[in-house]
Amino acid sequence: MTAIHGFQPLYAVAGFFVGALVGMTGVGGGSLMTPILILLFGIHPSTAVGTDLLYAAATKTGGTLVHGLTRTIDWGIVARLAAGSMPMTALTLFVLSKFDITGGAAHGLITTVLSLALFATALVLTFRRPILRLYMATVGELDARRAARMTVATGAVLGMLVSISSVGAGALGATVLVMLYPYHAIVRIVGSDIAHAVPLTLLAGLGHWMMGTISMSLLGSLLVGSIPGIVLSSWTAPRVPDAMLSYILAATLAVAGVKLIF
Repeated sequence: MTAIHGFQPLYAVAGFFVGALVGMTGVGGGSLMTPILILLFGIHPSTAVGTDLLYAAATKTGGTLVHGLTRTIDWGIVARLAAGSMPMTALTLFVLSKFDITGGAAHGLITTVLSLALFATALVLTFRRPILRLYMATVGELDARRAARMTVATGAVLGMLVSISSVGAGALGATVLVMLYPYHAIVRIVGSDIAHAVPLTLLAGLGHWMMGTISMSLLGSLLVGSIPGIVLSSWTAPRVPDAMLSYILAATLAVAGVKLIF
């Protein structure tokens, strides 16, 4: 396990890279940052997850402010997601607190859930178009009430996944929202997904902080790079065509899939 002392420029560079992707696609907070910390920098999985959650909360707050100013957030979707995610996050954190979060059992749980979440996300977003075509052909557009219920249920699943692995708030969330709200612009899906991730990752991060799995030195280094990255890319996102954002989203998760395989 790598010890972190003081400011680390390489962590800041990684933070900028991931922050920029988050601003454009809503993806990258956990899908890329957690594997980067574990695989490239040798950070313990529990520390990587816990620190990444607070990193994501701070980073996506900046992104939310920008998306809010550009009116690319559907606050109704955000509220419905939070109605499911916040209670499930609290419950998951309570269960995790009963384990030795830095022990072997927790290590295995975190890496297993992380791997499955990354693999599922990479597959779904890589084949998003055929999946959406099949979904629309078999299910079609949901009525408003059913879409609302499914959004709450999606939030609950995200709350569990994010609390354990830090993955899902952006990648899986954005994919499901595209299915539930197929006529929303991609940039509006991204903005709503980023806005929902703020309270979710903040609550989960505070829970991990109480369990002692946060590295403040690592967090500070990541934020030095990520805040400028997400602010710059969030301003750019509304000017990027929907199709291009879709390709960036798929490519981002393909990278995460490679990280999973190797």
